[in-house]
Amino acid sequence: MGFIKNILSVIGGIVILGMLFAYVKFDLGTRMDQISKLDPQAIGTFAEMGDHLLATGNSAESMVKKVMIDDAVSTEDLIANLNEIAITKNFKVVGDQTMSTSGVDADGQKTKYIRIVSFCSPGIAKQFVDYSAAFGAFMPCRILIVEDDDGHRWMYTMSMELMLFGGHTLPPEMMKQATHVRDTMYLMLNEAGKEDGNF
Repeated sequence: MGFIKNILSVIGGIVILGMLFAYVKFDLGTRMDQISKLDPQAIGTFAEMGDHLLATGNSAESMVKKVMIDDAVSTEDLIANLNEIAITKNFKVVGDQTMSTSGVDADGQKTKYIRIVSFCSPGIAKQFVDYSAAFGAFMPCRILIVEDDDGHRWMYTMSMELMLFGGHTLPPEMMKQATHVRDTMYLMLNEAGKEDGNF
């Protein structure tokens, strides 16, 4: 019995030393103070992204959302739907670039359809760049249209929860605008490629 008690005491001592080491090495007090100042949804947002990263091993996959485009929706109709949503939500189409078409290249290799359509609300963009110029690196908002190996088309866009909740809580007006941007891009993603899209 004394032996077990001694072992438990040693283990307890190791745990305490480990905690002290971590506290000194990583300055946990400061870290916890910094974490407490983040938006209340930040930890959950980072945890969800981390779970996706661990599951896929692909950092890009953990930062995007994607949906399959209905086969019945032509690419031309899809673009028209995206543009209609943009107009109704006061967004501008600021770019539309076909990077690759379906077919065969000069070397006889099969090519896939790749197209990027970009959107922006200049007023919202200015507000965010005024707040932090770093936000400008994520502009404009983009929808990637890409064909997979089976010929199905997909839409991708950046997951925007980090913009809303990844740092300190945004000022109320900026949070309202950021939510509008996220909701608009997700509406495009979720509805523009459906045969019976609701927008």
